[in-house]
Amino acid sequence: MRPEDLTRLFVERSNAGDAAGVAALYEEHAVMAYPPGGQTVGREAIRALWERVLVNRPRFEPEQPLPTLLSGDIALTSTPPRDGAGARAQVVRRQPDGTWLRVLDQPEFIPSTR
Repeated sequence: MRPEDLTRLFVERSNAGDAAGVAALYEEHAVMAYPPGGQTVGREAIRALWERVLVNRPRFEPEQPLPTLLSGDIALTSTPPRDGAGARAQVVRRQPDGTWLRVLDQPEFIPSTR
């Protein structure tokens, strides 16, 4: 699996209503900058958050990943969002089995209106 695969897997699992599958894309102590203005810390909290979000059956569209920045076992992935959220970025880490998991997730950057 490549770091960019996490974005595709996120969309597939979210659209299937699989909150546990979404949470499995994150390291145990990952930090997600969501909901807007807040943070969700840890895989279990991320799973609980996505259970609440996915109950409404939102539909996520695939977004083409931008080039990945890679430094050893750490990578920065990003996509230009279709929903006008400004940008999306994730720091991911290669696991001992060769797969990648999200460590930090900034699902939206909203430009400041100040």
